[in-house]
Amino acid sequence: MERATGHYVLCSEQFNPFKAFVPFPLPPDPPLVLDDEICDLMEKANRALGRLDGVTALLPDTYLFTYFYVRKEAVLSSQIEGTQSSLQEFLLFEIGEAPGAPLVDVQEISNYVQAMNHGLQSIRGEGRLPLSLRLLAEVHGILLEKGRGSDKGPGEFRRYQNWIGGPTPSKAKYVGPPTDRVMECLDSFEKFLYDVPCRTPVLIKAALAHVQFESIHPFQDGNGRVGRLLITLLLCSEEALKEPMLYLSLYFKRHREEYYERLQSVREKGDWEGWLRFFLTGVLETAQQAVSAAQEILRLFDSDKRRIASIGQRATTVLQVHDIFKSRAILSIRTAREALAAKGLKLSEPTIYNSINALERLNIIREITGKGRNRLYVYDEYMAILREGVEVLPL
Repeated sequence: MERATGHYVLCSEQFNPFKAFVPFPLPPDPPLVLDDEICDLMEKANRALGRLDGVTALLPDTYLFTYFYVRKEAVLSSQIEGTQSSLQEFLLFEIGEAPGAPLVDVQEISNYVQAMNHGLQSIRGEGRLPLSLRLLAEVHGILLEKGRGSDKGPGEFRRYQNWIGGPTPSKAKYVGPPTDRVMECLDSFEKFLYDVPCRTPVLIKAALAHVQFESIHPFQDGNGRVGRLLITLLLCSEEALKEPMLYLSLYFKRHREEYYERLQSVREKGDWEGWLRFFLTGVLETAQQAVSAAQEILRLFDSDKRRIASIGQRATTVLQVHDIFKSRAILSIRTAREALAAKGLKLSEPTIYNSINALERLNIIREITGKGRNRLYVYDEYMAILREGVEVLPL
């Protein structure tokens, strides 16, 4: 079904005219056609999210899982924008080690993690805030605070025309609303987030909101990343997810060309239903993958714990060091000591070293530098599960 989802206004740029797209307010009019396929996908996606929440409730340490899931989403979303940092390189950066990727790339991912955490704390902490334009501006400010894009108005809605693809607006693939229409579009967008004029089922709401945000393109830079953050924040704020364990950017990355084509098809043809099928399939597949990964990690931890227990008297100390690797995956002796101290466990460096040697002999961890000093150790099988799908995209 084709419908108009906005209208074009003629603008000019140094005597070169171009057409800028101004999206109509949500929800779509005429209304969405939720056929049997879409309804079936929505039901399956909701059930998959429920199972993911169920796994979360059974975890011995929810923070341990969300720590890595947030970082995985940050790496994936940044990769879509062209960064060349892997999850392992980012984890090295976080413990003060030199990553192999450019520093500007890992800084961009670090900004994303901080922006996500700020958004989650705002919608769930004391003085809980609604998901609003104010919060999205705060998230954007953190996202672009350091490194690439820090000169593109962090935390400010744009005052200049932007576009996607092409050297100028007149040659661009897509041009969002002119600057004097941005706040008008955002005002309608915020009303939709507040369920005005009507309430929308949460997965449909997240799908529509993402497209609308990308069409408005309200910031000078960073719109793609904020638009993907918006999905997670909306699902958590409406309690479709208790924890941010849905790394939907994995699906967008694997289907990157179709992702962009679907967004453009909504603008050009009003194909909301095609986008909904794509989006709901992504939620379903990603939630199923997240459940499988969580179950696989739990099995690994349980198996390794039993192997450590079999070594006898030293097992207690080795298990304490193993717990630290569960929370970080890559460690040096120094960072292991600091992490243990933060938990109130003041083990000596020789004791930590001996425990690490025991984990090496059990083939649970592996030294990755080949150096005699300043060694780094990775929890190999754990990292393999975590980094699935986070291989660096080819340029």
